[in-house]
Amino acid sequence: MVETAEARLKRMAMRSWRRGTKEMDLVLGPWADAHLAAMTLEELDLFDRLLQENDQDLMAWTMGSAVPPDWIAPLLKRITVFATTRLTQGN
Repeated sequence: MVETAEARLKRMAMRSWRRGTKEMDLVLGPWADAHLAAMTLEELDLFDRLLQENDQDLMAWTMGSAVPPDWIAPLLKRITVFATTRLTQGN
């Protein structure tokens, strides 16, 4: 069965909010809510691939304690800036 565009966005949003660690839920969930609907197919594919990574690696990459792989570094930078802005603005 082929996944519809709507089902894909719903799945990705759910996976962003239900990571396994609350910290990554709070980083990826709001990002997904704010950006998924406007992302290109290429960006969605990249974010979908990111969602397959484990939380420990994602947390280390977003916190700067480890260097992310080149394929994900630009997207992670955008996500990190978004999360940092939300944190500092109290949103």
